Parts: sequence; C-alpha cells; structure tokens
Amino acid sequence: MKIIAVSGSRRKQGNTASIINKILEPFIEEGHDTETIYPGNLNIAGCSGCEGCAKTGKCIVKDDMQDLYPKIIEADAIIAGSPTYFYNMTSDMKKFIDRCYCFFSFDKTDRSVWVSRLTKNKTRFAGIVSICEQNSAEDMGFTPAALNAAFSSLGYRIVFNQKVLHVFKAGKILEDKNQLEIAYNNGQKLLKTLKLDRNL
Repeated sequence: MKIIAVSGSRRKQGNTASIINKILEPFIEEGHDTETIYPGNLNIAGCSGCEGCAKTGKCIVKDDMQDLYPKIIEADAIIAGSPTYFYNMTSDMKKFIDRCYCFFSFDKTDRSVWVSRLTKNKTRFAGIVSICEQNSAEDMGFTPAALNAAFSSLGYRIVFNQKVLHVFKAGKILEDKNQLEIAYNNGQKLLKTLKLDRNL
C-alpha cells in the first residue's frame, strides 16, 4: 500500500506532524510505503483559475506540485492535517488543495455537473486531522469541515476526522497520551478499511 500524508504546518517536529506520524505507525509496522509532504516547504503557487487544465486534466503551472500529482494518483489513501490559523486551515494546505482543482471534470454546458478524475477505477480513502491551540472546538472554526468537504469532493471517503485542542508549543502533543492513542487507532482503522476494500 502507498499512503501519503500532507501537513499544513511547516514544522516537521510540530504537533500536526506528531499526530500524523502516530497515524502512520500501523502502516510502517507492516512495511507499507508512507510519505509525509510539507507543501509550505515546497515551491507551490496558488491556483490562478486559468482553466488550463480543463481539457487535459493536468495543471499547466510548472512548480513542485507537478512532482506531487503522480503521488496523489498512486496513493491508496491520504492523511491531511492542518493547524488552525484564523479559524481555518493554513494557507499552505489551502494552496495544495486548490491545485488539486485539475482533477475535476465539468459538464461543458452546466458547471453544477462535475466529477473527480480521482474516482475513476479506484476507491480512495482519507483521514483528517485538525489542530487548535484553544480549548473549544468552536475555535477551530472551519478547519475540520473545510478539510472534510475538500477531500470528499475530490472523491475520498473520509474514514476519520480527528480534532485536537489546546496544543501550541511544538511537540506539546507528545504529552497527550489520549490523543496519541486516538491517532494510532485512527491509523489502524484506515489500514483495516484499505484491507477490507482490497479483499472485496
């Protein structure tokens, strides 16, 4: 299996990365192929809405996102995690998602009719992680829902949506055994789901 994770935080030792690493543990333990991507540390421009991808389904912007498209297509599942900035996902995560616009195909006469190319010939699964320094889920704002809606629209079945509160300092989450256990269990659930799908 091939699993990719996308972190909306640039900190590779931060709380988002730590939760993602815990989710990936069950896959690593069984020797599956895993990779974590940090869009904020790459050269990725925002989507300009140029519609250059309309006919081919391929983005025409030449930057580091071009190296990520094959990985997205190949992956059996994706884990998307982001801290909450101003009640939403980070701009780094938003740019990554916006550049996945090329996977959509729209009816020529009715833009309300569309499909995701990612769903063709393959069932896809995803897990969502949202991090917030505040104590209330309300302070997460749109982060969990926005991530869920974005990846659902791309054709992913969301297996879990983990919400982590009251962590700010890098690595602080490592003291929260409950959230780490939830993350590991979420990883196991995603792994079991992929196995079930393969054995149909």
